[in-house]
This record gives sequence, C-alpha cells and structure tokens, in this order.
Amino acid sequence: MMTKRVTYVTAILGTAVTCFTLGAVQNHRAEASARESYDSRLTTLQDELKRALTREQTHSDVAVGTAGAPTDVSNEEKRERLVADIKEQLGHEMGLLPVRLIRDRQASFAELYTYDNHGQRSYGTAGYLGQGYFITVKHAVVALSEDGQKSDRTITSIKVLYQGKEVPAKLIDAGKAEMEVDRGDWAIIRTRDLDLPALRVDTGFAYEFADPIFRLGNDYSKGVVASTGYIGQRTSTGLVTSLTDGHPGVSGGGVLDQRGVLVGIPIGRMQGDYRFSFILPLRAEMLRKVPEALMAAPAHHAAETVGIVSGNE
Repeated sequence: MMTKRVTYVTAILGTAVTCFTLGAVQNHRAEASARESYDSRLTTLQDELKRALTREQTHSDVAVGTAGAPTDVSNEEKRERLVADIKEQLGHEMGLLPVRLIRDRQASFAELYTYDNHGQRSYGTAGYLGQGYFITVKHAVVALSEDGQKSDRTITSIKVLYQGKEVPAKLIDAGKAEMEVDRGDWAIIRTRDLDLPALRVDTGFAYEFADPIFRLGNDYSKGVVASTGYIGQRTSTGLVTSLTDGHPGVSGGGVLDQRGVLVGIPIGRMQGDYRFSFILPLRAEMLRKVPEALMAAPAHHAAETVGIVSGNE
C-alpha cells in the first residue's frame, strides 16, 4: 500500500513539474516573439526616419534662385511645428493645459484683501475682466452670516494687490447669498483700469464628469498658485464638486477649462478637508453689471479683453 501511494504522489509531482516546464518554455517563447516583433517595428521606424531625413537633405541641396519669391519653411521649422502639434494632441488626450498658458493666465488673477470694523485683514482672490472689473466671491467682500447668526462685522475697505501696492476697489454687484458656499456667493468689484490681461469667460461650460480643470488662487496669502483636478458631481444647490486644493485664500479665484477660459469660481471646501472643493459655475447673471462692450469682445483679442465663448468652441 505504501509503495502504491509513493508511486501515485511521484506521478502527480512529475506531471506538475512537466506542466510548469512546458508553461515556462511557452512563456519564454512568447516573450521572445514579442521582443522580436518590437525590435522589428522599431527597426522599421528607424529606417523610415532615415529615409525621410535623406529626402529632406536631398531637397535642401537643390539649387534655387535668389529672387524674392516666397520660399518653403525650413526643416527646423517643420520639426518645431510637428513637435508643437504632438504636444498639443498629448495635452488634449491627457487632460493637460500647456504650461505657457497657465503662466499667462496667472497674471489675470490678483490677490484680494479686505479690512473690517474690527481692524482685521482678510484675504482672497479676484479674476480680472478688463477696464478695472474683477469677479470674486461675495463672502470675501461682504460680511455674511456666521452659523446662521447675523454678524456685527462689516467690511470697511476692499483692496487689490497690483504691482506690489494695494489699489482701492468698490463693490459693484453681488449675488443674494447670506452665507458662504452658496450659488449666490459671487461679487463684482471695480478698481481703476489696470494693465492686466483680461480673462475670457464661458457661462455655458457643461461640467461633465471627469473633465479636467485648473484652479488659480491666492493660497494662504502667498500669491497666486495653480492646482489641477477633475470635475465631480453637481450638487442640489447648484454647485459642482471637485478634488482640487481648497486652501484658505483661493475663494474668488479662477476655475479654467482646457482652453484657459474662465468657467467657474472656487467657492469653498468640505469642512476639515482641503481637497474636497466646491465650484460655483459662471452664469450670465453674474456679469450683468460688466459693460457689454467687454462681453462682446472678439475671441482673437483674448489677451487684451474678455469675451464670452460657447462651451463648444
């Protein structure tokens, strides 16, 4: 009996070893085949590149006249255009915004400071719309209720930081919010005309789930800082959720889409969570006191003036 059991176990072990060996050999062959296929594709691409470069060189060696007729762009310019095109395509596929565009938009946001009757100084952010007009949150420039109780605090002055100096601003318009993080928590303020690039705005952005967005705000009163995130869900109160940094001071800043267009305002965060943020989507109502001449500006003047664009541009 013992001999039969040993023979049976030995047979099972032998079968297992054989199967493992066969599997390993097959896997090795598959890996070798994949490497050969990859190497083959790489060699083909390298050969095609060499042929293309040879054709370009041959073409560039052909003698041409010296008359002032338009000439074809150089090979270097072609390469630069190709690289730029690839970068743009990758950016759209990966939900990224070109660094240059983010840097340009940073200049359109200003640090906002207010002073109250208690001698306290608060800070936030404001986005420039042109001709001295800024958009921000109401709770940054108006003392709202606290925990349902009317506050004895009042804002005595509003300032915007411009070229290292605080420039006076006045309240032009505001929503109906009586407390923070509300769909009516928005405001328009105005300073003298400042030399800042104006934002383009879109009041019809769809806010589809997982849309990439870019937030610019005065984090912790340390200057305008960029952050990235994705759209979450719409709330029953007309706001939109997102996982973007919601540090103190970013309220009133900008939420930009992939075109660099202003589509919303960072308005608040979940209590105790600096990543779960709330966005206030832009509405036409918010711009009712902004001159129509600004709103009607053509798109190609985006670096100088603000223009409303459709969500499908």
